Amino acid sequence: MKYLTALIFVWTLIPALAQTTYTYQTFDDTRIVNGHSVETNQEGVLKFIISHRFGTLNLGSYEQFGLDQASMRIGLDYGITKNLTLGLGRSTFEKTRDGYFKYKLLAQSQGDKNIPFTLTVFGSAVMKTLKRTDGIELNFQQKLSYSTQLLIARKFGSRFSLQIMPTYLHRNLVADNEENDVLSLGVAGQYQLLKNWSISAEYYATPPSYLPDGYYQSIAVGVQIDTKGHVFQLHFGNSRGMTEKFFVAETTNTWQDGGIHFGFNITRDFKLKGRKER
Repeated sequence: MKYLTALIFVWTLIPALAQTTYTYQTFDDTRIVNGHSVETNQEGVLKFIISHRFGTLNLGSYEQFGLDQASMRIGLDYGITKNLTLGLGRSTFEKTRDGYFKYKLLAQSQGDKNIPFTLTVFGSAVMKTLKRTDGIELNFQQKLSYSTQLLIARKFGSRFSLQIMPTYLHRNLVADNEENDVLSLGVAGQYQLLKNWSISAEYYATPPSYLPDGYYQSIAVGVQIDTKGHVFQLHFGNSRGMTEKFFVAETTNTWQDGGIHFGFNITRDFKLKGRKER
């Protein structure tokens, strides 16, 4: 009887031992600096985002080292499900409007399901509404650009996360010396310093063949503070635009000559559906 009881106990224990353990919060927020992380909103969560990019530090004291010049983006993201997020935004920089979707295909896990990374697919459309100085009126299609990314990330231990971002960008209208289609590979990382403090970095290795004279690869570093009510991201980078079209292919400043923008992102989550989070 003892052996039978022990056998039944072991048999019932096996499924528990084979359970899948998922990795949560690979990154602390849905953005790293300029680009997106693999994270999506929880179902029913509305995220309000305010982003600023000031002028470059090399403008000097007369422009308060860039603080007198600022570009701003206001955005709203909503979690349709825990894996699907939709978002809209409006930027003052070139008066752009953007919309996007993110869908988490795979989640890093171990146990019964052993998946070594998290995979999220991202797609966006951007419309530039700034009027041309030459008086030429653009049609609707000419104002549009599109981007697609695979966001692939892994969390190593409890502190360090790494993400790569194969990126495809298409612009319907470009200058004669520019390419309509651009390929790039982004790399980003985050390291947790304290419970609510982390540092992050982001780099887009756009090949020089896609970057005519006057355009450069995007590099940014920053610090993130999570207050549980808000997430504050403070950072420095050489890109002024806050959508993929600009920081992947149209970055016009370099770190070497002091063309560095100070900027920040502030996010606030609102639970609109389901039980309130404690």
